[in-house]
Amino acid sequence: MEINWVVIGIVAVLIVILVVITIRKNHREKKKLTDLLNNDFKKTEKEDINAEDSANEK
Repeated sequence: MEINWVVIGIVAVLIVILVVITIRKNHREKKKLTDLLNNDFKKTEKEDINAEDSANEK
């Protein structure tokens, strides 16, 4: 029984390409999720505090 190195080589190259594509897709999705989570919150409005008003003292 003879080993067919051409077929093994083609399969190995396809596996490497599949792994690289998967890693790139995961990296892209991780970046999208990170951006979404960093920018998806409601910003609180800053209140202007009047220094002469005693009701604003804490």
